[in-house]
Amino acid sequence: MPPEKGIFPLDHMHLCDLEKKEYLGCLKTVGHQSEKCRDFSKKYLQCRMEKNLMAKQDLGELGFKERNGETPEGKPTERIDN
Repeated sequence: MPPEKGIFPLDHMHLCDLEKKEYLGCLKTVGHQSEKCRDFSKKYLQCRMEKNLMAKQDLGELGFKERNGETPEGKPTERIDN
């Protein structure tokens, strides 16, 4: 069972190490301007949810609102022409 919101257990099995390293590397590259590393942050949180290292939650509730033709999950929206 995943932990409750706000609790982040350590990733002892290193299940999301790649995503974590990508995010931290991005932060170093852009001078810790987290907005520029948004995609890496989203990918890291998605990994943690998929591996039950945190409770599954809509990414929109975590600050990843729709923008530029994306759903809160980061998937491209389909355009329907009438």
